[in-house]
Amino acid sequence: MEARCKFWLPKKNRFCANSPLNDSPFCGNHTPRSDAPWIPCPLDPSHSVLQENLEGHVKRCPFLKQTRSLSLQPFYQKGINAGNEDDDAGPLSNSLSGHPDNVTSEMKRNAVHGLSVPEFCSLIDKIKSMHESVCGDIRDSFKVTDACNVWIKGQVDRKLPFQEKHVIQQASILGNMEEHGVLKRFDMRDKCDNEGQCVDDENKNNVPAVVEFGAGRGYLTQMLADCYGINRVFLVERKSYKLKADRSLRQKESLLLERLRIDIEDLNLHAVESLWGSPFLAIGKHLCGPATDLTLRCCLSEGNIIDDVQKCPIQGLAIATCCHHLCQWKHYINKKYFLKLGIKKEEFHAITWFTSWAVDADHGSDLSDVKDPRLHLPTIEQEEDGDDVTPVKDIIGKMEAVERAVLGFMCKQIIDIGRLMWLKDCGLDAQFVKYVPPSISPENHLLIAKRETRS
Repeated sequence: MEARCKFWLPKKNRFCANSPLNDSPFCGNHTPRSDAPWIPCPLDPSHSVLQENLEGHVKRCPFLKQTRSLSLQPFYQKGINAGNEDDDAGPLSNSLSGHPDNVTSEMKRNAVHGLSVPEFCSLIDKIKSMHESVCGDIRDSFKVTDACNVWIKGQVDRKLPFQEKHVIQQASILGNMEEHGVLKRFDMRDKCDNEGQCVDDENKNNVPAVVEFGAGRGYLTQMLADCYGINRVFLVERKSYKLKADRSLRQKESLLLERLRIDIEDLNLHAVESLWGSPFLAIGKHLCGPATDLTLRCCLSEGNIIDDVQKCPIQGLAIATCCHHLCQWKHYINKKYFLKLGIKKEEFHAITWFTSWAVDADHGSDLSDVKDPRLHLPTIEQEEDGDDVTPVKDIIGKMEAVERAVLGFMCKQIIDIGRLMWLKDCGLDAQFVKYVPPSISPENHLLIAKRETRS
């Protein structure tokens, strides 16, 4: 007992079994945190380190080896898809300078709270006007095809995790791809000999590869392979996960799988040797915040040569967007769109912060008929003439949850419409739809696009 950490574990009804540090009764896990300044590790910001220990920590951080091996991969190119802080800034570039690349939610909130009441009202007016002018009606497109029946009915390997809401979302993404002409069923099982070798080489060569961005465990690709006969997949994910679909996918004899453990921001897709010159489909389910912009830039970095299949072999894409509050001006793919609407970088970050309000309300109900969220504002503007001016923070606090949610969804749609317009400018036939009801997921926006057929 003397050689054990003195931290008591009430659930286990015993002391911690680890050895204590020198000159301390506790182990490293239970030593009280120092009051000295802590900063994020530069190799992996998910953990912090004492500033005074930073120099020594970076030499032995467990992520050091991973970072070094990552940089040696032929398709690694630091920040290739990050974008530039002042891309397409034009005459407004001076007013948009002097801000960090990564603006946190706290910084965005503080900036909004620091607005005067007229500035806040003006911003809400801009958002309302923008939404009316560019968004229009977004089509409901909940599509589940017969091809996905084996998953919808739960007739899959019991070892595979089955959660109905995720299966429905995945099936509708694939159903929309099929309806839009991005995807068709490639059933090679009837075209193989007794030894499982494909005897229809011409058809096999016409099957596009699939690149899933932000793949996580890879179960969107699993459904795609099970239901549509895809035979070559690339899973792009920066984190390591347990219970991945990889084991099940590798059991398919006709399927080639390659997992690329890399941040989308640093992925040079044209340097992936096994994908050279091959037509491919890009997919992603819930690509958080700027990951959608990084993916679009990764796939279409040379959008002006979309007609050249060799240089830009993408055949189509389907990306379910989410977490718009994490979006950053530096990474956003279509800055011109906002600048033409008179939205500066600071206002863009405010709009991204408003999107977090979209999760405030009950998503089982239809929010489209909710009253105008600006109904609070005329009364607030009149208070400007008095001695006591209501702070913006208090104004926001008085707004009803449903009103905040409506404004949040408006901002989400404005951001995604800019991405849609960028895809169209690249020469793709693109659509923006709601692919599942909000009761299944409030993050139900899907960007879908395909290479236009030319006569």
